[in-house]
Amino acid sequence: MARRIDVTGAGGVRLAAWEFSDPPKPEAEPAAAPGVLLLHGLMGRASHWASTARWLAERYRAVALDQRGHGRSEKPPQAAFTREAYVEDAEAALEQLGLAPAVLVGHAMGALTAWQLAAKRPDLVRGLVVCDMRASALGAASQREWADWFRSWPVPFATLADVRRWFGEDDPRVERPSPSRGDFFAEIMREAADGWRPVFEQEQMLRTRESWVYDAHWEELAQVRCPALVVRGLDGELGRAEAQEMVRVLPLGEYAEVADAGHLVHYDQPAAWRGVVEPFLDGVFGA
Repeated sequence: MARRIDVTGAGGVRLAAWEFSDPPKPEAEPAAAPGVLLLHGLMGRASHWASTARWLAERYRAVALDQRGHGRSEKPPQAAFTREAYVEDAEAALEQLGLAPAVLVGHAMGALTAWQLAAKRPDLVRGLVVCDMRASALGAASQREWADWFRSWPVPFATLADVRRWFGEDDPRVERPSPSRGDFFAEIMREAADGWRPVFEQEQMLRTRESWVYDAHWEELAQVRCPALVVRGLDGELGRAEAQEMVRVLPLGEYAEVADAGHLVHYDQPAAWRGVVEPFLDGVFGA
């Protein structure tokens, strides 16, 4: 079950936050429950965290945020899709939901948002989990590759099975069949009159990505003063050398890697993901 909570982000953009628990939690939450805010990556949505949020809900108040332009949150054409806007949205969510000081768990773009907020507002952030996000600049070539990749999508898809097959097997970016990747992308599709299309605007995703790919983010990483766990999938986009350098730069950094996982670590290997994140949270919250 899921419960939606509305949040007002930067510039008045309406954001949808979600709690996933079985059974659903009542409206009034125990004030003593430590807070965890889950931030998805580019193109993702809060529901990608559902399985993680459910085991977190056993001990914490875990909330997943649909970030601007994603999921059920507002997608105004003229909204700011800047780093500052995403960070301010997460800041607003922590304050309006009463989660702070919280642990931020971020995947990819969400991890960058998390560590930028931790650097900006250390009073709001108790701990940080960075999942498969690079601190180095990716450059113009990377942005062009993404634009070309978006154009290659055979939208609209006739069925969700076609979505799963293309993203899990036929996509040229897939090195070997990945059912979990197919499931991930099936979750970001909605049915339209002519078939299945993404719930986001591709142009907004490119604008969002453009706000970070040309810059490195090591300086902000070094400003994170809370305990931080850097997690990478063995076959993910974050290489081991860069991940270990990120841990070195973080004042209180720790490192973990998950075997048989790619970029979508929490989707590929949910049990192993829990196995590295749960002990870290125990340490942060003094369990």
